[in-house]
Amino acid sequence: MTKSNYKLTKKDFNQINKRSLFTFQLGWNYERMQGSGYLYTILPQLRKMYGDDTPELKEMMRTHAQFFNTSNFLNTIITGIDLAIEEKEGFSAKESVAGIKVGLMGPFAAIGDSIFGALVPTIFGALAANMAVNGNPIGAFIWMAAQIGIMVFRWKQLAFAYKEGISLVTTMQSRLTAMTNAATLMGVFMVGALVATMINVHFAWAPSIGDLTINVQNNVDMIMPRLLPAAIVGGVYWLLGKKNITSTRAIFIVLIISVALSALGVISK
Repeated sequence: MTKSNYKLTKKDFNQINKRSLFTFQLGWNYERMQGSGYLYTILPQLRKMYGDDTPELKEMMRTHAQFFNTSNFLNTIITGIDLAIEEKEGFSAKESVAGIKVGLMGPFAAIGDSIFGALVPTIFGALAANMAVNGNPIGAFIWMAAQIGIMVFRWKQLAFAYKEGISLVTTMQSRLTAMTNAATLMGVFMVGALVATMINVHFAWAPSIGDLTINVQNNVDMIMPRLLPAAIVGGVYWLLGKKNITSTRAIFIVLIISVALSALGVISK
């Protein structure tokens, strides 16, 4: 068999999307990462294309079970392109499909994780958290609406990628780097805004020299407003770069130091 006579239907798309949303990461492992999840996502369609228990099916299963790792938010774009090619060319597209998966998983990982894994949660999470802190329940609904919007986007992209096929790669190729850089820059900007608004720590220490009381926090603000929160974040980043320092250990270190300095009257909320 060189070509597939099967044409994917809306029912196939729905099945792939359900598996992608709910089971794509269940087979994650350190050897092949998302390889088994990718195969499971499209296995029913491969069986329809190549037939059950055929040499072509077994070989394509081995091909799709190889190492694969990309963003969960954009993985079905690669799936749609893959299936469009296999539907047209069948088993003869084996090398092309493997090459496309390897070539696209890196760029889509950077874009998807930057936008949907960092930028969107940062923006909507900060907005929702600020509203919740102020007693406004609408913040929770804003967060839920953002997550539902992401899921709808993930659901729709499969059929779009399948329809566009390989032409989507050439269309988007020149824009991938620009999108990645823009998303990264926006993410850094939002992190800076969060540092200034969400980390409420200031110097409580006010030493006295004779009749003069020195307002340490006021002097620090004259150098740079919100300098202490920025220094704390910088210290955490520095800690995470050290050997044997995990995010959990960094959290406990920050808690212990914060409690100690607060008890000594050096810092306060």
